[in-house]
Amino acid sequence: MEVRPLGVVGADIVGVDLTAPLDEETFSKIYEAWVRYGVIRVRGQSLGDADQVAFSRRFGPLDEAPVMEAGQTTSREFPEIYVVSNVIGSDGKPIGSLGSGEAVWHTDMSYLEKPPKASSLFALELPEHGGGSTWFCDCYAAYEKMPEDLKRRVAGKRVKHDATHNSGGYLRAGATKVDDPTTSDGVYHPIVVTHPESNRKALYLGRRHLAYVEGMALQDSEDLLDDLWAWVQRPEFAFEHHWQLGDIILWDNRCTLHRRDP
Repeated sequence: MEVRPLGVVGADIVGVDLTAPLDEETFSKIYEAWVRYGVIRVRGQSLGDADQVAFSRRFGPLDEAPVMEAGQTTSREFPEIYVVSNVIGSDGKPIGSLGSGEAVWHTDMSYLEKPPKASSLFALELPEHGGGSTWFCDCYAAYEKMPEDLKRRVAGKRVKHDATHNSGGYLRAGATKVDDPTTSDGVYHPIVVTHPESNRKALYLGRRHLAYVEGMALQDSEDLLDDLWAWVQRPEFAFEHHWQLGDIILWDNRCTLHRRDP
């Protein structure tokens, strides 16, 4: 097995078959690469649902997937799996979630008090005419290179992570549409966190929509968040992943953001 860094964030894991049992030494190297690089990619895999669940479970206990915006759930056999698709089924309803549009920068399920530390995504089918690249942002580098005045402005502050919309902009099932960030549903997390395994500091932002910095006047909060997101979205902190069939990506939600092109 070989670990090949991809750039500012992420690494390829080469020479493994994830349908076969992984011994502890091999998995330990994979896990160490994930903690170090924030994102790992394994190409050329032929995984069934059970294989993906089994591999993901090696990183820790799995949550059940959230209910999709249309109100449906996913696999009854594997409730941990969340289907991301723009395909319309024979009943005229989407078979998955998030459609064909852009999914903005976000951290998965950060609207929870205890968000999942990791997410994995496996490519079963790709858009016929391309598109749909996934981008990853290195939130370690974004914090470490941040101007000192901006570091001072965010120090000790917490930001609300909106619980009403998903990353595709769809209203979550059962949520009520609210336009005021100070009153919308969500939970507060520190803007700057210390990763429990790497001990490095990183930004933890969730998503921009309906975010609110605790205790600030709304306009002051908006100004700070605009400056913060303008910094984080700089190209120097990002890596673009072009999907191939059989790719599986697993990322660390504690130190990365991700988004999807239309």
